[in-house]
Formats: sequence, C-alpha cells, structure tokens
Amino acid sequence: MSRLKMTPSEALVETMVAEGVQNVFGIVGSAFMDALDLFPAAGIRFIPVAHEQAATHAADGLARVTGKPQCCIAQNGPGAANFVSAMAAAYWAHSPVVAITPETGSTGIGTGGFQELDQMPMFEKQTVYQVRINQPQRMAELARRAFFMAKNLNGPTQLNIPRDFFYGECTDEIYETPVIRRGAGSMEDVEKAVELIINARYPVIVSGGGVCQAGALEEIKALAEYITAPVVNSYQHNDTFPASHELACGPLGYCGSKAAMRTIKKADVVIALGTRLGPFGTLPQYDMVYWPDQAKLIQCDVNINILGVAKKADVYSCGDVKEFAGLLLKRIQALAPDLEKHTERLADVLGEKERWNNELTEWSSSSQSSPMHPRRFHMEWTKALPDGTIVTTDIGNNSSMVNAYLRFEGIREHISALSWGNCGFAYGTALGCKVAKPDTPVIAFQGDGAYGISGIAEVMTAVRENIPVIAIVANNNEWGAEKKNQIDYYGDRFVGANLPENPEYAEVAKDMGALGFTIDHPDQVGDVMKEALACNKPCVIDAKIQGGKEVLAEPFRRDALNMPVRHLDKYAHLNAK
Repeated sequence: MSRLKMTPSEALVETMVAEGVQNVFGIVGSAFMDALDLFPAAGIRFIPVAHEQAATHAADGLARVTGKPQCCIAQNGPGAANFVSAMAAAYWAHSPVVAITPETGSTGIGTGGFQELDQMPMFEKQTVYQVRINQPQRMAELARRAFFMAKNLNGPTQLNIPRDFFYGECTDEIYETPVIRRGAGSMEDVEKAVELIINARYPVIVSGGGVCQAGALEEIKALAEYITAPVVNSYQHNDTFPASHELACGPLGYCGSKAAMRTIKKADVVIALGTRLGPFGTLPQYDMVYWPDQAKLIQCDVNINILGVAKKADVYSCGDVKEFAGLLLKRIQALAPDLEKHTERLADVLGEKERWNNELTEWSSSSQSSPMHPRRFHMEWTKALPDGTIVTTDIGNNSSMVNAYLRFEGIREHISALSWGNCGFAYGTALGCKVAKPDTPVIAFQGDGAYGISGIAEVMTAVRENIPVIAIVANNNEWGAEKKNQIDYYGDRFVGANLPENPEYAEVAKDMGALGFTIDHPDQVGDVMKEALACNKPCVIDAKIQGGKEVLAEPFRRDALNMPVRHLDKYAHLNAK
C-alpha cells in the first residue's frame, strides 16, 4: 500500500470515507472548517443540528441501527462540552460513536484563550478510547485507531485535534480497519454451560443488547426452540427476540412484562446472553421479587468488564454471543440428539402471556378523553405501528410505562435511553435512525418535559434536512416520574414538577414547517398515526393525556428514596401534613 502526500484535513476525511462514514452531525465551526470544506467532495453529508447534544445522539442512533461507527463533530470548547451527556448515553449502549473534538490551537493550550477547555478529562469515563493528535503527521494513523477501537471495543471514542493541526502536509496511507473476531470463548466454559442446560428443569434465556450487536437473533431462536427455553428481553431491549414467538415473554425491569418476570422467577438455570444484568432489569417491579437468586447462572458477553458485575454467575464466557449460542446448540444437540419439545413448559409460557395480556388490556381499557388515560393511549399508538418500525424512547414515567406495550419482531428497532437515562434523548437519536433507514418509519417517543429539552428545537433540523421523523409527545403537563416521587414520599408537595403552560406543540410544529396533530380521544389515535406514517414528512403528535397520582406508574427510583425526616421547627408544618 503506497503512502500518499496529503494535508491533515484530507487525511482525516479520507480515513472517514475508508471507514464508511457518509453522514456527520454537528454545528458548523471555525475549528474544523478546513476539513468540513472537503465533506461534499468526499461524499459526506454534514447534517447541522440545533444543539450538539442532538448531534451525538443522532450519531448514536445511526450507529445502533447500522452497527457501524458514526461521527459527530463540534466547535472546540463549548461545542465539544455539549457532547458529554450524549456520549455517556452511547457509552452505556455500547454504541460505536466517534466524537471528533477540535480543540484550541496547540501553541495556545494552557493560556486561557477563547473557547479553551481541556477536552480530554470530561470524556475519560464515557469513552472506550480517546486520543489527542500530537502531530499533524499522525492524523490518519490516530483517526484510524479511534475507529478501530470504537468497532472492536463496542463503544464511543474521542478523537481530539488541536485546531491548527488540520493544516500543513503529511504522508500517510488510507485503509479501513478490521473487526477482530472474538470466537465463542473457552470450550471449557461451553461444556460447563451445556451440562447445566441439559440437566435444567426450567431454563430461561435473557436476551440482551449484545444479541442485536452480534446479529445473533437466529442463533438465540434456534437455541431456545431446541431446549424449549422461554426468552425474556433485558431491560429496554424489547427488540432482542421476536415478540410473536411462542417462547417470547417480553421485557424484564421497570414497567416491563409481568409474564417475563413471573417466568424467570421459576427458572433453575438462567442463560444471560449479551447483557450485564443491570439493576433496572433485576430489581423488584410491580411489588414482585422476580430474580431467581437460587438459579444457576450462565453469562456470556464479549466485554469482560461487565461479567459478574451485577450478578455472580456459575459459568462465565467472554466471547461473541452469536458464536457462543451457535456452539452451545451444537454441543447440546450432540449430547442430547433426541430432545423433544417440552410441551408442559411451553403451555406454561403461553398461560403466563395470556394472563399478562389480559391484565394489560384491563389496565388499558379506559375510554376517557380530553385528556386520554395514558395506558389506553399507549395501547392504541403502539398497536398502530407497522412491522419493522423503529422507536426511540426517552426517559420518564410515560416513556417507561410504554415498555409494557412496545413489541418488535426484528433487532435494532427499539432504541432507548437505557441506564444513562438522560432526558432529551429520543428525538436527536431518531434523526440518526431515520438517516440510517430512510424507508422505515421512525418514531421518537417523549414526555412533554423531555420534548422541551431537545425535541422542539430539533424539529427544525428535521424540516431543514428533510428527515421525516414522527414525534409523539405524551403531554400531561408534568415531570411525571419526579411527580410520582413527590406523591409517594413528599405528601403531594409539588416543587418543579408541574408544567402548566405548555405550548400547543402541534401548532409550533406547523410554524416550523412540520405537520402537527393534536389528539385527546382514543378513537383519534389510529387515524392520526396512519396519516403521520403515510405523509413522509416530519410530524409532531401532541397527545393530551391524564397526569397525576391516579395514572402514574410506580416510583422510578423506589430503591433510592426514603421517607423524609425534618428536624428544624420551621419545617414542622410539612411533617404535620
């Protein structure tokens, strides 16, 4: 491979092209303008957003749907700082986002110049790799490394570039970095797992986000079917097993599926594939302690750092979930070649699902309007989704409540805020998802509080860039998750939880050039969803739903709250209440 003479800007842009980058999200800035000038000639679309946080979320959404590294870029200082929260979301999602962060010029570092900030420490804990270009001549080499680590360590990386290092001359070679195969892990671990599974009375599979990332759905299905193992989705990963499958039980965790929780409670062997078994997917829910602490646990993940962190396992395998599940099945078939379908266990699963569906339908049966009961609304809008629809979900009471209603058939369709839980996640992420799959419906679901953080502004981005995302705003005039805490722990004393003067979001959307719909009756939901899905334009659906103590889900952080204690006399009236 021959080395070519080029400028550092050309080296960066050509490396991005070699890595398959076709879209970059950000806000125009002088710090990287020399490289930006090359984007059109290189075939890279620069997508300007309203706020840099949305740029990183969009790159995250694009990366989660495609499975390939994607880029965001920002002006040095305040622009790069606006990436931080969204980078943490990408980190916990194991999403290969490459954040390009130009910084102040190399000769001015430490002088307190305009927009100067030490940009490395603030990304240290939410990246799998970060590097500062220390010589312009190393631009291609270190940019390659950022992409290599993002795709092989399954997480975001930071490429930090002094702004004067875009200029000059260098000699380098351009090529795509490889993905290193991990294999199934140790054969000894596989054999231990096989023994536990063959002797299991009631094995249950937990299908985690790693199943999507590894493209392992067919292997998980084949394994589950051969051993007749019920499958539950890990928390906020409702797309890791097809909901229509006879062994599918739905998601664990906050506001998830009771069928999943009741089923895994019966397990004597749990096969956790591609998951760290985080707290929101194992803590009690619906006043139910469901995690089977006495069950044997098999845990496989490609990331050794998460093995055994949340739960002590009997068998660990640090390997690719796709290869591990495939090899596991082959060994089970070899040792138990005539294994028959366990009809009693299958009937039990179907019974638990019917019981939960009946309960959920009863919860969602209200015909109330102006405003709608939230659960009836969630049942109606999720029922209207075509197969293959991608849904991004924010954080908050209604965004969590919908966890019980979202059902998917394919991988990379449920894109959620996960355990970082930052409000304002869904809309920016949906922009990236729609860029990845322009012919697929993409829904951004947010409460009114989260929509106010990012959704309103980024509708302008969708209109300007012709990215037809559908925003659904669950508008109950409150920060529901925190209001529920104030109801349960603070005697209905509401401080900062009410949003009494929300604008008419549909009208604001129309003013920005999008389509806007307002709905307040369950009978309107299906028709409006159908129209929004058919129009191929940015849409905002302002859904007027009921709030308050009668309809809010259980406390979001019951594990982290205590009843208040007041010692000072001036607070006595609070205790009296």
